[in-house]
Amino acid sequence: MNILEDLKLQYKIGGLVLKIIFWNVGIFIVFSLLNVVLKLSNIGFNYYEYVALPSLFSTYITKFWTLFTYMFIHFDFWHLFWNVVVLWFSSRYFLYYFTLKQFSFVYFFGGFFAGIVYLIYFQFLGVDTQLIGASGAILAVLMAVTIYAPYTQVGFFSLDFLKLWHISFFILFLDIIQMPFANFGGHLAHLGGALFGFIYVKLLQNGTDLSKGISKLQDGIEGLFSPKKKTPFKKVHKNTYQKTTFTKTTQEKDINQKKIDDILDKISKSGYDSLSKEEKEFLFKVGK
Repeated sequence: MNILEDLKLQYKIGGLVLKIIFWNVGIFIVFSLLNVVLKLSNIGFNYYEYVALPSLFSTYITKFWTLFTYMFIHFDFWHLFWNVVVLWFSSRYFLYYFTLKQFSFVYFFGGFFAGIVYLIYFQFLGVDTQLIGASGAILAVLMAVTIYAPYTQVGFFSLDFLKLWHISFFILFLDIIQMPFANFGGHLAHLGGALFGFIYVKLLQNGTDLSKGISKLQDGIEGLFSPKKKTPFKKVHKNTYQKTTFTKTTQEKDINQKKIDDILDKISKSGYDSLSKEEKEFLFKVGK
């Protein structure tokens, strides 16, 4: 298989976190190419106006979708790189304690909350600026798992003393000390996302899971658009008893499922690159 097919396969089997990373990287590449085209063509078109979150509510109400789109736009490579690194790091620990649906809720609603904090603050200043980046959503995830399990040991080189709260404290400390000097709105959104993660876990520990209602709605939507499961057998004769024949034997299914489980287990232990060409082709076929 070529590189494109490998990427397609990883996108299919990689889960929500990897899909979010793929979308962020893909959008960054597209917009970077667009920047080159616009500069070479000498066209003065500012696409940020249509995807970045504006600071003034009077502008935002005409571009309400930007509360979502701003989370997928990054200023430069390093902005994207560090967001991807922190997302990958924080999601690994979050998904150890929480479900994927809880991750989905905390990530996206943490991003929404960070954007709303940004909007509210700048109404008082009257400053016209823009917000981009997934940092608020990512810090919501990081802070949520940190509040839930602050003393989780972090596997970072040979630093056995390093705990999850040390990492979170360091990141938030950097945001706070940089606020007076540059990108105040961006750092404010980061803190807004972290605040959402804090609130979510504190409510959860008191018996209130904010993600429950959204999870039920998500299940309903998935049920509407997911294809109905086909029965594994069909009736071929009707007499005093029902005679059935399987369209695919149970034994064949068990063999395929065992093979899939073995391959996924190999990925989790050694990474996707450890798979043989035959194993990659098998996963690609069953993923279709």
